[in-house]
Amino acid sequence: MTSSLLADRAGPSRDATRRPDSMAVASFVLGLPGLLVLNVVLGPIAIVLACLALRGGTARRGRAFLGLGLGVADLLVLAALTAANGTVAWNFG
Repeated sequence: MTSSLLADRAGPSRDATRRPDSMAVASFVLGLPGLLVLNVVLGPIAIVLACLALRGGTARRGRAFLGLGLGVADLLVLAALTAANGTVAWNFG
């Protein structure tokens, strides 16, 4: 009983701080391949995860900002492909 009271006073639990950090890393990891494949899916997911990680107070703010930037870049690549070909697919030739 006393150990649970001490844990409540100590601050946020380890799981509460790990979750935003995991979201920041996931944002970066999903945004990176999104530059080449599935931009329409991975870009928005990377943006949402980065925003949630930043709102959650992640210790990996740099990784979250990189994920946010990559998610935006994914959508810019998608817009460039759509403007160039009129489709959302890569076309070499």
